[in-house]
Amino acid sequence: MRIRVLGSSGAEFPNFNLPAFLIDDSLLLDAGTIGAVLDENAQWKIKHILLTHAHLDHIRGIPFLADNIIIKNKRHRVTVIGISPVLKSLKSHLLNDKVWPDFTSIPNIANSVLRLKSIKVGKTIRVGDYKVTAYRVNHSVSAVGYIIESKEGKRLLYTGDTGPTEAIWKETKIPVDCVIVEVSMPNSMRDMAVKTGHLTPQLLMEEIKKMRHIPRRILVTHPKPQYLKRIKTEVERLGMKNIKILSDGDVYKI
Repeated sequence: MRIRVLGSSGAEFPNFNLPAFLIDDSLLLDAGTIGAVLDENAQWKIKHILLTHAHLDHIRGIPFLADNIIIKNKRHRVTVIGISPVLKSLKSHLLNDKVWPDFTSIPNIANSVLRLKSIKVGKTIRVGDYKVTAYRVNHSVSAVGYIIESKEGKRLLYTGDTGPTEAIWKETKIPVDCVIVEVSMPNSMRDMAVKTGHLTPQLLMEEIKKMRHIPRRILVTHPKPQYLKRIKTEVERLGMKNIKILSDGDVYKI
C-alpha cells in the first residue's frame, strides 16, 4: 500500500494544502486537494474517493476533478463513497446546479462523471482491491474514520477530523500497520479543540492509550499552520519515536 500525501493541513495557506491522501494512485481519502497537485493523467487514475465528512476542506477538490473530466471529454467515472448524511450534504449544498453543476447526472445519469455510493457504519465493503470499513468519530458534523485493508493484508486507520472518540480505537484489537490521525490545535486550545471536534497533542496521547495495539507508524495530519511550530514541539514532547507530523508530498509504503 503506497500512500501519497496531497495535502495534510488544517487550513489553507501558501504551501499548505487541504487534506487528501492518495492510495496506490486510485483511491483517494478525502478530497481537499486534487487538481492543485495532480496532473491530468494522475487525475484520470482516481477511481474512488472516500469521504470522512462534508466540511469544505475535505470535499473541495471533487467539483474541479469532475469539471476536468468532462471538459477533457474523458469516459471516466469516479465513485464517491461516504455515509448517507455526508453524501446528502454534498449533493444538496455543492453539486446542486447552483453552487456547481450536478455531475451525478452529467452527461447523463447512466454515464455520470460522479457516482455516489453510501457506506454503512461498521459494515465492510469492497472498494477496488481494498476492504473498507467506516467507524463513527466525534466531530462537529456527522463524520467517520476508515480502516482500509489491502489485498496483501496491510491495514491503514484514518480518523479524518475527530475529537476524543471511542469506537474506531476498539478496532485496533486487530493490529493496524499505520494510523493517520488529526491534531489540529496546540495544548493551550484544548477547550476549543474538544468543542469543535478536534485533537491537541495531549489529547492525542489520551487517544493512543485507547489503542489495543500501537502501530509502527502514527502520522499526524490537519495541524493549523498558524500553530504548526508549537504543535510540532508538543508532539515531540510526547516522547514517542513512531509519531511524525505529515508534510505535503510525503510518500509512505506500508
